[in-house]
Amino acid sequence: MSRKQLLPSGSSGMDADDTGCAILHVDMDAFFASVELIDRPELRGTPVIIGHPGGRGVVLSATYEARKFGVHSAMPMTRARRLCPQATIVPPSHGKYYEISKQVMEVFQQITPEVEPLSVDEAFLDVAGARRLFGSPARIAKLIRSRVADEFSITCSVGVASTKFVAKLASTHCKPDGLLVIPADGVVAFLHPLPVAALWGVGERTEQALVRLGIRTVGDLARVPVTTLQREFGAVGAHLADLAWGRDERRVTPYSPDKSIGNEETFAHDVDDPATIKRELLRLSERVAARLRTAGYVGRTVSVKLRRSDFTTISRSRTLREPTDVAKVIYATACDLYDASGLARVRLRLVGVRMENLRSADLASHQLSLGEREIGWREAEQAVDRAVQRFGADAVRPASLVRRPFGPMDV
Repeated sequence: MSRKQLLPSGSSGMDADDTGCAILHVDMDAFFASVELIDRPELRGTPVIIGHPGGRGVVLSATYEARKFGVHSAMPMTRARRLCPQATIVPPSHGKYYEISKQVMEVFQQITPEVEPLSVDEAFLDVAGARRLFGSPARIAKLIRSRVADEFSITCSVGVASTKFVAKLASTHCKPDGLLVIPADGVVAFLHPLPVAALWGVGERTEQALVRLGIRTVGDLARVPVTTLQREFGAVGAHLADLAWGRDERRVTPYSPDKSIGNEETFAHDVDDPATIKRELLRLSERVAARLRTAGYVGRTVSVKLRRSDFTTISRSRTLREPTDVAKVIYATACDLYDASGLARVRLRLVGVRMENLRSADLASHQLSLGEREIGWREAEQAVDRAVQRFGADAVRPASLVRRPFGPMDV
């Protein structure tokens, strides 16, 4: 049974009973696609798919017009094009997404410090301490939706509830561009008609096992003794029983720094040419460095991921003497790791570059080497960041990336 076959009961109006509902889940609507439409307004109202045309890549995002044809994120691009051949394919602009995401999260932080990002396009907020300044949770949700629309020309959906689990379900059910409040005393009425697949932790296999037991809705599961669920599913059984009654003790955990920042690419065809592979390592290093600078981090450990044509994957890493956010340094280290991997002339289907051991750039110091200029590659790359922000992702890039035999596909 589909997660959306049964609609929830709740209220989206300002008269909603949001007493005790201090948890908000804010989810951007088709975020990558929506960001692209900011600069491509002529595509609004049409099917748009974000991903690389051709090859073995996957859909990163799709407008709701494309989703009507069955297109969804993580679907192979080849299948997406078959389902919706009239869609416009737009290559991703990752730097743009992370910059908008950072600004959106700053809007949330202006309302409450209790913000827990889940990804670039969604976050939990605990607004208990913000009610005196901004009003009820429902009013705060309305304020957030208004500010996101006015300041970024994109939309978001907000679920308001007493727990994180129910708030996230509420935002899912009111998408796109919606607001749904689930009253604290209405949680059971909201949950029990839903398909059991709506519960966190119920994947396809678990759902099949539950259906074999005659459990199709959350209400069905709620009526099963906990001991029976534990016998069938172990510790997960008790967890599902709690969720079926709306019990979720997890608190909103404010933002903590990323442990790593990286990107990886799957080639359209397996590649064994070291020059081509190093060209991709350069492109990935440029992207990772830009993301580090946007997030305000530097990292000390460079790692590369190399996947052979038989799907065997190896990783190699090196810790630098000093933290960095300079693409030139990251790229040189990545190339050294690739050269030392023993995979030269081995056919690869995927390569990745990642920076780990991160810290705030403001707290990092740099010791100049003898004869080193005070202004160098880092300042040059920061100038590139400004040019890209103003003129687009392809405004400035290394000469070796201008002409490429074929493009990789994001995964």
